[in-house]
Amino acid sequence: MSVTVRYFAAAAEAAGREEERVELPGEADLAALKTVLVDRYGELMGRVVQSGSFLMDGVVRTDETYPVGERVDILPPFAGG
Repeated sequence: MSVTVRYFAAAAEAAGREEERVELPGEADLAALKTVLVDRYGELMGRVVQSGSFLMDGVVRTDETYPVGERVDILPPFAGG
């Protein structure tokens, strides 16, 4: 499956881009996407996916077994109130 991943702030810095298409095996879930991104971009992306947020279907998802759809937005942790 192919998914559009949009990166924001520290996620964009880690990926060196703001958006890309990522190929995932079969019916992939959030955990599979995280693994592919860390394998591709390394330690900095590892920190982002560990503490950041994943917006899928217009909702922030935390369940790593949630199936990935057509687009995922990766947002870094936010500070402040």
